[in-house]
Amino acid sequence: MGRYNPPVKRFDYLDEGDRERPVFRSDVEGRPEAPTYEPLRSQGGPWSVVKRLLAPLAAVGFLLAKFKGFALLLLKVKFLGTALTMVVSIGAYALLFPVWFAVGFVVLIWIHEMGHVLQLRREGIEASAPMFIPFLGAFVAMKQMPKDVLAEARVGLAGPVLGSLGALGAWGVYEVTQEPLFLGLAYVGFFLNLFNLLPMLPLDGGRAVGALSPVFWLVGVLGVVGLLFVNPNPILIFIAILGGMELWRRWRTRKTPEGKAYYAVEPKNRLLVGLVYFGLIALLALGMAATFVPNPTVLR
Repeated sequence: MGRYNPPVKRFDYLDEGDRERPVFRSDVEGRPEAPTYEPLRSQGGPWSVVKRLLAPLAAVGFLLAKFKGFALLLLKVKFLGTALTMVVSIGAYALLFPVWFAVGFVVLIWIHEMGHVLQLRREGIEASAPMFIPFLGAFVAMKQMPKDVLAEARVGLAGPVLGSLGALGAWGVYEVTQEPLFLGLAYVGFFLNLFNLLPMLPLDGGRAVGALSPVFWLVGVLGVVGLLFVNPNPILIFIAILGGMELWRRWRTRKTPEGKAYYAVEPKNRLLVGLVYFGLIALLALGMAATFVPNPTVLR
């Protein structure tokens, strides 16, 4: 019988000198031509990420269940609802973005909403603390409507004004620290406040242009419809539904004595609102251009 000769494997990435040495040496792995290997990591999938994010909340819930008296005391804290909804929103955004970006994003939304809260207090209107809704932003519930459309415009513009300062602050931190995270947050902050200036209710821009002319509401409707055709998403659909209902209600009451009194604005005040509104749009657009990054959420 003939002798069995096992097949000899060839390693094309070894030169002639290397063929005379053992091929299972560790220094071969360092060669550029050799294949590289990533260390094995456990892949738990999305559910493992959810469990990691919910673990701290579960721990807090367990402690509150054990110490009910302490839980009742916390419920009396004025801004507890804001804090809890902020934590939930951070956890929700952290499923999509890096954790620290999610934290900064929620803080920027909070600064924006606090602009509304502060102006509402100046107008003498009772309002709730900011409440966050994951993936939809946040809102402030007014106990009553402003006395006229000019006061409503001031409340609407106060959010983007303070929110723009928050984005500007993030930009300033980036210039000092050169930490790319803050550049991404600045860009997103400018965009967030610019988006809110769309002349469509219930956005801030829709409340502001009510003191200018109803024509701007028509521009806002056409703009939102156009965006829905270009990039349909649930947030735009939500805005279109709420805005359409509110515009219809205001249109029906525009000729009533109350409606005429509500929308009466002196020309000088209309001019001031227009200057602030269009000035903010210009400044925010410039801020976005100066801090533009292709994907701000991936900056570390």
